[in-house]
Parts: sequence; C-alpha cells; structure tokens
Amino acid sequence: MIIREAAEKDIDSLILMRWEFTIEHQPHVRDDFDLFATECRAFLEQAMSGERWHIWVAELNGIIASHVYIQLIDKVPRPGRVTYPFAYMTNVYTDPDYRAQGIGSQMLQTIREWAKANKYEFIIVWPSEEAREFYSRNGYVLCNDPMELQL
Repeated sequence: MIIREAAEKDIDSLILMRWEFTIEHQPHVRDDFDLFATECRAFLEQAMSGERWHIWVAELNGIIASHVYIQLIDKVPRPGRVTYPFAYMTNVYTDPDYRAQGIGSQMLQTIREWAKANKYEFIIVWPSEEAREFYSRNGYVLCNDPMELQL
C-alpha cells in the first residue's frame, strides 16, 4: 500500500468515490452525476493547485482504496508565539471493499506524522456517530461542540 498526496491522475477516482460516499450515507440523493462531476473536478483541480488543501490517498495495486481531505485553517497571529495553522479533516472515506483492513488507521497515522512535522496546531474532525469509535481508536478525543449560526 502506498499512502501519498493525491495527484491530477487521481481526480476521476476521487470524483467517483465522493459520489459513492454520498450515496452510501444519503441514498435519497440522486443528482445528475455529470453535473456533480463537473463541479467536483473544478474543486479538485483548484484544491490540488493551491496550498490550503491536502488530499491524501491510499493506493493498492493502482486502485485508490481510501482518501482523506485536509484543509489548513490559518489562525490570527498572537503576540509572544509563532502561529501555525490547524488542520480540518473531512471527507474521510474507504471503499467498502477495503474496510476493516487497517487502511484508514494507517492513513490517520501518516497524516498525524505529516501534521506534526509541519507544526500544525491540531487536527479537528466532526465525525458521524458511527465513526466516533474509529477516531477514538486512533487517538482522537471528543472536545466541546462548536457553535454555529444557521443561515
């Protein structure tokens, strides 16, 4: 298995996996795939060409089995210390054919090492109820819930 940052050659696989992820968790969603693919391709191309998004993939025998999206969030500088961004983790998905093989845990470990090496302050994720145990097994702890204003 190779864990690496995604490249342009992975875009078609990432689009399909995003579609499958959504349908798995929201089966009532039946949007136009071509319209979605166009929007998703534009997002991925922009994300991969910038510095704020880091898309990680686990590749097995040329197949993308899992992915994790990380967005870096800058913090306002504070006197008396160097300010580093934090990492927002989202769109964590492993293809059902590759689950329960430790792939997701290996991805999280690689990302943890990458985040430490880059001095990111912390990694935050808003897991689904069913995913909380997975994150707990990998060292994540519950913190205070954020507040939101729905618009």
